[in-house]
Amino acid sequence: MNSLKNSFASFIAVIIFSCVYYSCSSSSSDIKNETTVPLHILQEANLFIVSKTGAEFFHNYIAVDNVKTKHSPPYYEIVYNLYIPEKPYVNTSITFTVDEAGKVVKSRDIIGIPNCNKNPSLCEWQVDKDGAIAIAKAEGLEKGIKDWKIAFIWNPERQIYVWRIITVIREFQGDFGYRGSGKEMLIDPVNGEVLSLTVWQIN
Repeated sequence: MNSLKNSFASFIAVIIFSCVYYSCSSSSSDIKNETTVPLHILQEANLFIVSKTGAEFFHNYIAVDNVKTKHSPPYYEIVYNLYIPEKPYVNTSITFTVDEAGKVVKSRDIIGIPNCNKNPSLCEWQVDKDGAIAIAKAEGLEKGIKDWKIAFIWNPERQIYVWRIITVIREFQGDFGYRGSGKEMLIDPVNGEVLSLTVWQIN
């Protein structure tokens, strides 16, 4: 019974949040290029995220981005910002598509929603950028000929966020265009585990 009450309370909270946020964002006439998402669609989209992250995480760290959201009838590609102020490296986007009833189109990409409800540790990111660099160096990742490209990104294969570090070992531009090679390391930002180390190459 308590579980049912908690679920209902979360549902009501999401509806109220949607109404307040939607009315505030849509009243800003000076913001251009926004996509107006019907309220019932936004509510369904919010609830989809909450089903994965939980209501508290959603309310604290996730907000719809009306500028990046696009409407291509009969679909809405809805974009949310995921940002954690106390962990500023967590500053990324959630993207998925819904139809005009607000139903998620699962045949299209669903990007960036961590399943905190199923596994809370998936949202307990502890390794920041400096930590990821230190791990890569400790693992012997070559410096290369350019600064490392480092990003906190969504990994669709693993369905988690990772630190991706890309090195450039060699590169040149010739008559046949760009050629280069290097390595890519993926690091788990929860526990610092090196998930993979692969070679990339463009011939």
